[in-house]
Amino acid sequence: MEIDKAIRESDDRRLKTKYNNAINVIQRTLALYSIEEVAFSFNGGKDSTVLLHLLRAGYFLHKGEQSCSNGSLTFPIRTIYFESNSAFPEINSFTYDTASKYVLQLDIIRSDFKSGLEALLNAKPIRAIFLGVRIGDPTAVGQEQFSPSSPGWPPFMRVNPILDWSYRDVWAFILTCKVQYCSLYDQGYTSIGSIHDTLPNALLCISDSSNNQEKFKPAYMLSDGRLERAGRVKKVSPSICGTAIANVMDNVDSHKSSLLKASAIAVGDEILFGTIEDQLGPSLCKKLHSIGWSVSQIAVLQNDIDSVAEEVERQKASHDMVFVYGGVGPLHSDVTLAGVAKAFGVRLAPDEEFEEYLKQLIGDHCTGDRNEMALLPEGTTELLHHDKLLLPLIKCQNVIILTATNVTELDKEWNCLIELLRSGGLSLMEPYTSKSLTTNLSDLEAAQPLSKLCLEFPDLHIGCYRKSRQGPLIISFEGKDKPRIEAAIESLCKKFHRGAFSEVV
Repeated sequence: MEIDKAIRESDDRRLKTKYNNAINVIQRTLALYSIEEVAFSFNGGKDSTVLLHLLRAGYFLHKGEQSCSNGSLTFPIRTIYFESNSAFPEINSFTYDTASKYVLQLDIIRSDFKSGLEALLNAKPIRAIFLGVRIGDPTAVGQEQFSPSSPGWPPFMRVNPILDWSYRDVWAFILTCKVQYCSLYDQGYTSIGSIHDTLPNALLCISDSSNNQEKFKPAYMLSDGRLERAGRVKKVSPSICGTAIANVMDNVDSHKSSLLKASAIAVGDEILFGTIEDQLGPSLCKKLHSIGWSVSQIAVLQNDIDSVAEEVERQKASHDMVFVYGGVGPLHSDVTLAGVAKAFGVRLAPDEEFEEYLKQLIGDHCTGDRNEMALLPEGTTELLHHDKLLLPLIKCQNVIILTATNVTELDKEWNCLIELLRSGGLSLMEPYTSKSLTTNLSDLEAAQPLSKLCLEFPDLHIGCYRKSRQGPLIISFEGKDKPRIEAAIESLCKKFHRGAFSEVV
């Protein structure tokens, strides 16, 4: 079979892994269902084109060499095509040409998807349908390789052999196997919907000054697969290239004159067991205060996906920014990314760009599907790049995941994050200033006057603590207005005899 032969002769280890996994899903399906009970949804796009040839290879590998005679390959799996008036003519032409070339049993449905599918399933004994859904597609959220149809839909099994394939994987397969694809992809279209919502991808545009016309490179030239849908009209952003930096702090501009609140989550059984001391939390608090952010809490969690998910979900709803550290990596105890994904109601998905970074960092040890570190929360992850970082920072809306394991690494990540914020044109908040007093007054003597002082100066953080039970009482004042701190100290001193307080230098 020419598809299988092309893959076997390829040097692309990642593509071989993806191919083998997809073929395995196809063969499992063909073992569970008869040929009459399976169907294939084809729409003429690149993903369903890949799936068509995977199904051809999977079917003939399943049946064995005796199914091939004189090089003529009969493909018996029923093919469903939903024809639409809003489809590109090139899509329709490619679909019918493909059906003719591979002798597809084409069922054409011209009604809406749901009712058309319901009528087909009532007329035919179809129990499973192969779909070209990939992670990152709007319909992929919550799906697995085998997923029953959603409530309210006709009952059938959705089979997704290429669910974990990236944009790069799709084009690697097409080019390696030299299969034909719709001509629109050679005109700069990277993701094709209807004629009403699809344009060539502007990232592939080549300006032609000689005749004032726009030309586009072919779709397989797109370097960042995460931007394949940038040609969809509803998805176009005026600042695609600056998205990662410009959105580092969601809604920060609306809070410039108010207090921004952050929290931190440490993940690690080793902290809860007392094996190690959390040094990153206190350091992170100091850094946040230095840029004028208030920190409301630090939570320390066990290595448990549900615990991380619940805490992240709670904190991201009540804070401007949440910082999570610990539990990031490929080990069984590294549950942070899975917990964050669950908090956002999405699954972990392979990130092509992040995997490229990992390949540069750890070389041949990064082997596609086996590299759990390349899985990030789908549809909500932004990678924040900085030349001084080996790996980009991971941001999921208002949640930033730090990979630092010690204070030195945290310093580096933090400095890079601040540079990204500043280069993105976002102003940082006024930093906190602080002052502390010591006194030999008892807690009972100081309690009532301090309570009244807090009412007089609600904009300040006034705290009290002792370094030892017999040591002096330390009263700290923190705020963004130095004159207010001085006024609060003066007001407190007036409530007691001269010399009752000493300033901590």
